[in-house]
Amino acid sequence: MPASQVIQTGNAPQAIGPYSQAVRSGSLVFLSGQVPLDPATMRLVEGGIVEQTEQVFDNLAAVAAAAGLSLDNAVRMTIYLTDLGNFKTVNEIMARRLAAPYPARATIGVAALPANAMVEIDAILSD
Repeated sequence: MPASQVIQTGNAPQAIGPYSQAVRSGSLVFLSGQVPLDPATMRLVEGGIVEQTEQVFDNLAAVAAAAGLSLDNAVRMTIYLTDLGNFKTVNEIMARRLAAPYPARATIGVAALPANAMVEIDAILSD
């Protein structure tokens, strides 16, 4: 098994726990879940689900770029929503932010997320 490499960037929020922003293992890069924190202030972005989802994709894209990839390299994503009523809105943003063919995905309704976020997304990328 190849050695793992930690991926780190100041262009995405720093980890708020004992985990890495991403880890490369072989040809796969595992991106930790991103919530809509502004990396400059480490505060939740203002606004609703649109603003929060856009920030999450910005954060994921920054981590992907630090790995030398983009979100178009995503093969799997998991979306966590505190309100599944936001499913359609998140789908529309995802369709704008990624190119087809889209990654495999699961969407899960949860009671709460870190920092009182409305959305969190993690991803697996392949180079």
